[in-house]
Amino acid sequence: MEKKITGHTRLVGLFAEPIRHSVSPMIQNAAFEELGIDAVYLAFELGTDRLPQAIESIRNLEMLGANLSMPNKMAAVPLMDDLSEAAKLVGAINTIVNQNGHLTGHITDGTGFMRSLKDQGVEIINGKMTIIGAGGAATAIIVQAALDGVKEIAVYNRKDEFYERVKEKLAYVAANTQCSITLHDLGDEELLSEDVKNSQLLINATGVGMKPDVEATPIQDFSIIRPDLAVFDVIYTPRETRFLREAKARGAKTANGLGMLLYQGAAAFELWTGKEMPINKVKPIIENS
Repeated sequence: MEKKITGHTRLVGLFAEPIRHSVSPMIQNAAFEELGIDAVYLAFELGTDRLPQAIESIRNLEMLGANLSMPNKMAAVPLMDDLSEAAKLVGAINTIVNQNGHLTGHITDGTGFMRSLKDQGVEIINGKMTIIGAGGAATAIIVQAALDGVKEIAVYNRKDEFYERVKEKLAYVAANTQCSITLHDLGDEELLSEDVKNSQLLINATGVGMKPDVEATPIQDFSIIRPDLAVFDVIYTPRETRFLREAKARGAKTANGLGMLLYQGAAAFELWTGKEMPINKVKPIIENS
C-alpha cells in the first residue's frame, strides 16, 4: 500500500548528530504504513545547540513526539515537563511523547533489552545478572532490570576516572528500587568468576568487539561461561562478536543487540500510537540493515 501524506498526517522526529545512517525512519514508517496510521517519521540532524528549539517545535507543530540519540539524550532531560520512572533513574531519555503540549521523556533502551530476553526464552526476574560496562546502554538495562524485578545485579567496569561517579549512580538506583546493585573492578577476574557462577545472565554492554577491533573481548577467561548461562552482547555490528562466539562454543545461549534495537523502537512506537508495533513487518528491515 502506497503511503499518502494528508492534511491530517502527524510528524515524529528523530533528533541526533550524526543520524543519516539510522534505520529508525524505515522501521517506524513501515510500522505506520502497516497499521494504517496517518503519521510520518523523519530524521533531523541536530545537536545540543539547536535542541531547545527542536523540542519546542514538538509542541508548536503538534507532533506525536520524537526520538533522541547522541548527543541529545541527557541534554533533553531538563526540557521535559515530566519523566518516566526509568528516565528519572537513568538521567537520560530517547523518546518524547506529546500529549496536548505536555512533553514526557522516556527511556526505552532497557525496555527493549528486557523484551528481547523474553524473545530468547531467558527468565531473569527474581534472579541475578552480571553486566560488563556502566555507560548509557548499561545504565538503561540496569535500571529497567531493577524496576522489572531482577533481585541482584553485579556491574563490572574499568576502574577509570568515572568509577566513583558510577558507584554513586548505581547506589542511587539501588536505593530507589528493590534490587541489590554492586560495582566492581573489571580487573578482578576472581570476583567476576564468582558473580558469573551465581548469575543466570551475562551481558556485554560495552563497545568492546565492535569494528575495527573485532577480536577484542570484554573478558579474557572464558572458562567462567557454562552451558546453562545466557550470554548477551548489545553490539550488533558484527552480528556475532568474538565474545558471543566463545560463549556459544561453551554451550551458552547467546544473542546480539538486534533484539534490543528492535524492541526499544517498538516501545517508542507504542508510546506514540497506543498500538503494538507489527514486529514481523519491521524485523526483516533491521536484520537486513
